[in-house]
Amino acid sequence: MKQLDLQVIQQARAWIAEGRPIWLCTVITTFGSAPRGPGAMLVCLGSGEHCGSLSGGCVEDDFLERVGEGFFPPVSQVVRYGEGGLAPTRALPCGGVLDVLVEHLAPSAESEAHLHAIESAFAGSSLIVRRVLLGTDQRSITPGSMAAAKVEVDTEQVAIRIGAVQRLLLAGLSPVAQFCASFALSLGYEVIVCDPRKEVTSAFSLPGIEVLEVLPAVYIANGGCHASTAVVALTHDPRLDDLTLLEAVRTPAFYIGAMGSQRTSSKRFERLARIGGLDEATLQRIHAPIGLRLGSKTPAEIAMAVMADILRVSNGIPRDAL
Repeated sequence: MKQLDLQVIQQARAWIAEGRPIWLCTVITTFGSAPRGPGAMLVCLGSGEHCGSLSGGCVEDDFLERVGEGFFPPVSQVVRYGEGGLAPTRALPCGGVLDVLVEHLAPSAESEAHLHAIESAFAGSSLIVRRVLLGTDQRSITPGSMAAAKVEVDTEQVAIRIGAVQRLLLAGLSPVAQFCASFALSLGYEVIVCDPRKEVTSAFSLPGIEVLEVLPAVYIANGGCHASTAVVALTHDPRLDDLTLLEAVRTPAFYIGAMGSQRTSSKRFERLARIGGLDEATLQRIHAPIGLRLGSKTPAEIAMAVMADILRVSNGIPRDAL
């Protein structure tokens, strides 16, 4: 879906460059069942031409009709679809509720610069936060962090975290790692497997996944992690896992985890502190034992617990909030 949102911004830039004012819309909150999540985007013209999706087709026709009729004032505003929303209430077939940030951008150097920053964040490795002041035409860009929520809304502004397509770096192949790779692809992650064991990687093939016959630690040390990267060590082999963790904690990766029991994890932390000189604050960045506690037993169940925990951190949800 992030590739679709990148296309939205590219189309928005093209229309602005042609001197055409646009409406840029972003899903900021969903309640109940909803086809697309926070951050999903759509851009349109007053004529009805559009790119992107807010709901998979549930509300787009109504929204475009309202734009064509001049229903929305040309300032940033939040509108609701579903129960308690726009009158007459436009119910979603799924029964959900969508809150959508609607922005009007006039052709200008400021609009072009703002859209360019968003496109660069989607296509590159940087994280940004878009801050939009409601009831005005003012917006800004600030540096972002994966520790921040994806979307924050208050009475005065909306803040939206935007970044590159998230990357899952699998440090070594294992049955659990293979299921993680499959799940991550479904979630839209870029998936990279690093494993120097040719006898292991030669038997693995999954379309859309890059397999590198290199030590994960070497790949990481050469710049393989950015702020939207999750690094997971799932082999139970300290020769791969420990070196991976020692390099990963020196990067801005938003999630670092290693598989193992509580006892195995305690021994690993002791080795990392003794051999790598890692302090307690640095060790706290490592999720070990990895994953949510779901009672998982099989490789597929463990992989689901791992990806669920990565998703939790990615969405800015504290563990104690579950």
